[in-house]
Amino acid sequence: MWDTGRAFQIAAEMRRYKLEVLGISETHWTQVGQKRLTSGELLLYSGHEENAPHTQGVALMLSKQARNALIGWESHGPRIIKASFKTKKEGITMNIIQCYAPTNDYNEDAKDQFYNRLQSIVEKCQTKDLTILMGDFNAKVGTDNTGYEDIMGRHGLGERNENGERFANLYAFNKLVIGGTIFPHKRIHKTTWTSPDHTTQNQIDHICINKTLRRTIEDVRINGGADIASDHHLLVAKMKLKLKKHWTMGRTISQKFNTAFLHDTNKLNKFKIALSNKFQALHDQLNGEGTSVESNWKGIKEVITSTCHEVLGHKKHHHKEWITVDTLDKIQERRNKKAAINTSRTRAEKAKAQAEYTEVNKQVKRSIRTDKRKYVEDLATTVEKAAREGNMRQLYDITKKLSGNRRKPERPVKSKEGEVITNIEEQQNRWVEHFKELLNRPAPLNPPNIEAAPTDLPINVGPPTIEEISMAIRQIKSGKAAGPDNIPAEALKANVAATARILHILFNKIWDKEQVPTDWKEGLLVKIPKKGDLRNCDNYRASLFSQYRGKFSTGYC
Repeated sequence: MWDTGRAFQIAAEMRRYKLEVLGISETHWTQVGQKRLTSGELLLYSGHEENAPHTQGVALMLSKQARNALIGWESHGPRIIKASFKTKKEGITMNIIQCYAPTNDYNEDAKDQFYNRLQSIVEKCQTKDLTILMGDFNAKVGTDNTGYEDIMGRHGLGERNENGERFANLYAFNKLVIGGTIFPHKRIHKTTWTSPDHTTQNQIDHICINKTLRRTIEDVRINGGADIASDHHLLVAKMKLKLKKHWTMGRTISQKFNTAFLHDTNKLNKFKIALSNKFQALHDQLNGEGTSVESNWKGIKEVITSTCHEVLGHKKHHHKEWITVDTLDKIQERRNKKAAINTSRTRAEKAKAQAEYTEVNKQVKRSIRTDKRKYVEDLATTVEKAAREGNMRQLYDITKKLSGNRRKPERPVKSKEGEVITNIEEQQNRWVEHFKELLNRPAPLNPPNIEAAPTDLPINVGPPTIEEISMAIRQIKSGKAAGPDNIPAEALKANVAATARILHILFNKIWDKEQVPTDWKEGLLVKIPKKGDLRNCDNYRASLFSQYRGKFSTGYC
């Protein structure tokens, strides 16, 4: 996955074969974290620490459905990663453990360390849950299941090697069934790895399941048509047990309105007229008897957001892929060459198809590098134009892309006792606990005794005038994130006069009742990483996105 464009190709094959969870071994990625791909998949990855060599590494790529079913995940070094999912079977959790085992000729200490760690992870999984171990185990189990009849069938491949002995013993001890050995298939649908010289084929990748839930797995076989130019083939398990949505955010994230349309004179005039008409209809209702601060604010908010929705619409995020159609065609051609290898009947035909595949793969790599270079050059041209035109926002955004400075990867946080929390809901609760303690400090034990001023200063404490509200609206910076009410500053500034008049009624009621709307007391708290261990909540600072109305009203309250 370290190669340019490899993650894109893997995600494309995952969608093509309609897979929910895809395990990846030997990613060569460093650090631990999660990343949302532009195509929508969520990638959980575990590798060496930062600045270490780009070797080993494991990952799990999740579809949207699997992402919504995710309960939690945990990293166990560069060779093991585990994720848990909610299923439609009441009370049963699906635990998926993706592995990359040392090769057969690795030193014994490294093998012992890997299998001991894997054993400690497996034994923590509840026996009632569905536990799936999968990945590149570099282990040949063979066809002879003597002594291992409970955990494997006779449909393996080759002869068992030393890694195969370790592998089979671990599974026998934990009562796990090796899926690839219990379903009869042709040899081509069992071979998970082919040597670079195409002379050796082995079954060293496996998908295994605990014996008590063995009937939930319907088939395990190779899908030879999948292609990302790897010497390993796609091993797929078909399951009866389906995933179920588990967790969503406490607050629904509203789509941003497309305020860029307000730069167009026709759209701006249309927005002004629509907003004025709605405010005029609302005016008498706000001044009526029996109205409250809360109801007045809800009416104003509904008018602004509905006008934004009708006139501006929502902002569409077009994630432009830098890989061109020409490269995609070459990738398809490479798939066709792989299919030709799989269907070759003679050695001569196979050798010819393999040579053609190698040549096309070189073309794909060259084409991807060319696309990436062109993409970077186009960004550089755009950023130069933004600098000339004084478009600082675009200048900053593109410079950030070009510099390659990405956000620090999200990592599971620790509890107050220092234990890593893997459950997503428990992580949320930990953040709530942390910010409650941080932002709600106890009153000082010895408060200062400040004497009252002998005379009051001549400060106007009356409600703000329409002119003052207009000035406050104009002072709000454009292009900033809206608060929880999803009202952008640009919508308020589009028709300052009409907005100021309607807010003047609201502010008068606020001064009269001496209370503010509940919305104005709320904000979005965003955690921003600092230095140090990012599993420690203390190594984050908080940024509060409050309501714009609350922001400019504080000048008068």
